[in-house]
Amino acid sequence: MQADNFAQDVVVQAPGRVTQGAATVVRWLVAPLVRLCFRPTLQGTEHLPTDTPYLLVANHSAGVGAAELASIATLWLKYFGTTRPLAGFALPLGFVVWPVSAIHRAIGTIPSTYAAAHDALAKGVPILVFPGGDHESLKPVWQNHRVDFAGRVGFLRIARDADVPIVPLGIRNGAWTAPILLRSSLLATVLILPRLMGVKRWGLSLLGVSVAALLAITLPFGTLPTAVAIWLWLATPLIFLPILPATLRLRVGPPLTPSELFPADASEDALAAARERVERAVEALVSA
Repeated sequence: MQADNFAQDVVVQAPGRVTQGAATVVRWLVAPLVRLCFRPTLQGTEHLPTDTPYLLVANHSAGVGAAELASIATLWLKYFGTTRPLAGFALPLGFVVWPVSAIHRAIGTIPSTYAAAHDALAKGVPILVFPGGDHESLKPVWQNHRVDFAGRVGFLRIARDADVPIVPLGIRNGAWTAPILLRSSLLATVLILPRLMGVKRWGLSLLGVSVAALLAITLPFGTLPTAVAIWLWLATPLIFLPILPATLRLRVGPPLTPSELFPADASEDALAAARERVERAVEALVSA
């Protein structure tokens, strides 16, 4: 979990609640594009608890996971409308930068902090979590089948302290929508902008490399403006926009209860064992 100072004063009045305006945009604009490009399906909804909040824990890919997020929004509205809330975690910086902040409030996302998580769970709202964050979403496309939370256990502490189950969600084929070719911490430092956004790693996507090569060919080669244009382009999240159609398969698995995951021993080793169990559960759904 990243408890940035940006999130300290953020108050989400209705976590997980989608406004009617946002729901209309998803249904009439986002959903048709999602169905055309990604044809997503959702299985296992019977595993989602209806009597308790929970953490819906999923794998992440394709940079910003635009295809995955759009598919989840489309499918959730299709199956549950606006009656069942779901609060997605998001980087705290986004809640103070317009227009991203307005989008977050319209769709009910919450900053990825312990305080925001416990507030949402206390209100009975389940939370969608991608524990792997940028580490997992920037993995090379040929590692599409792997689930790797980078050793992070913050989501487990939230579930343990709130005494709520973890529900695994496997997302298959998302990586093919915006293929990532390289993940690097050094790249985030060199490009500067990713670090300013609070991202520790950055990637090179197929789209990013292709457009950079096109700029190098069409603009005066070797000049400072050309170098600046390429540098700015590679530093923006636009390089992770979906460019390829792929059929996304989303599958929900049986809940993992707190008693299953957390023994009386609250050591870091116990949390690591729980993390590995959740990773295996999500990876099994991806491979199913």
